[in-house]
Amino acid sequence: MGVKRTVDPEKDFAPPTFTIKELRDSVPKHCFQRDTLRSFTYVVYDLCGIAMLAFGAWHIQMLPMYLRAPAWALYWICQGVVCTGIWVIAHECGHGAFSANRTINNVTGWVLHSALLVPYYSWRHSHSQHHKNTNNMNRDEVFVPRTKSFRGLQGKPSTPAWIEDSVFEDSPLYNLAMVLGQSLFGWPLYLYRNASGPKYARGASHFNPNSVLFRPEQFWSIVISDIGLALTACVLVAAGIAFSPAAVLFYYGIPYLMVNFWLVTITYLQHTDAGVPHYNDDGWSFVRGALCTVDRSYGWILNVCLHHIQDTHVAHHLFSQMPHYHATEATKHLKKKLGKYYNYDGTNFLVSLYKNRKYCQFVEDTGSVLFYRNTSAPVTPVS
Repeated sequence: MGVKRTVDPEKDFAPPTFTIKELRDSVPKHCFQRDTLRSFTYVVYDLCGIAMLAFGAWHIQMLPMYLRAPAWALYWICQGVVCTGIWVIAHECGHGAFSANRTINNVTGWVLHSALLVPYYSWRHSHSQHHKNTNNMNRDEVFVPRTKSFRGLQGKPSTPAWIEDSVFEDSPLYNLAMVLGQSLFGWPLYLYRNASGPKYARGASHFNPNSVLFRPEQFWSIVISDIGLALTACVLVAAGIAFSPAAVLFYYGIPYLMVNFWLVTITYLQHTDAGVPHYNDDGWSFVRGALCTVDRSYGWILNVCLHHIQDTHVAHHLFSQMPHYHATEATKHLKKKLGKYYNYDGTNFLVSLYKNRKYCQFVEDTGSVLFYRNTSAPVTPVS
């Protein structure tokens, strides 16, 4: 038996008509001020957290045997969260939100992202296009919905994604496996072959300076990104020789996978939801696209450790140069201004991750405003 939401997000939907100036004027001016020193305090905070967790892990071998496995699991989870916080700070550098000084932004972002095996300039270039074209079916750079024809479902009935059946029906093990695969390996696959990207760049690599993702004048910045990754790889190999490959895996490798989990989970849920539309060119505008993002709370501890990237994303897409430490205040004002156009979902993020992966399967091939659809027929994902 199907279970329906009480509110149809598509019924009488009208695209918002706000101007960016109107929305900016609703936010206090001080929220747009960048403080370099204050930004660096968050870097120090996160680095101290990484060091303390690593120091604690160094002593796991002193625990009784039966406590070592849960202690390592706790370390991997916590270290993954703290390192994701570092990723968020580097992400702010890419937007120019860390400092008003461009050099400080780029040097800091390159160092932090390289340490996490992220090609800083490569990601910055493609991520900028994502912000400029959010939820545009033809120009967005990430989490672009597949169309019904691309899925090979022509002629089959479409069901709005907000109409849900039991989460235990329709091959739950398959959907769970797809969620885990996407969450753990989606990030490196995106960097390597632009998985979930647009048609024009499908298969393009963020590591290739000649990739279709980049302009010719960006060639050397991509090379610099690759050099950063090579340096980090050298450090990891040296650590593996000095200690052991297992030590590198336990202290760095598995937390790296946890970072992948958080990055894909956060970004996927920010841009994939049955209640928000995508637009074709004739219906899209910058503000409309930016307002198709969803704020979610993961609990106050994770909100703080992840620098509120998940519960202030609407503000971030409207004003990407706003520092994260002002975004919570800005969100309160934007929420009042936007009214029904402010998207927030308080559902447990793990439940949302599973449901969205199951129900948000495709959009129709035509139309100015497109909401997610699904079908009861078996769907074979196409990468």
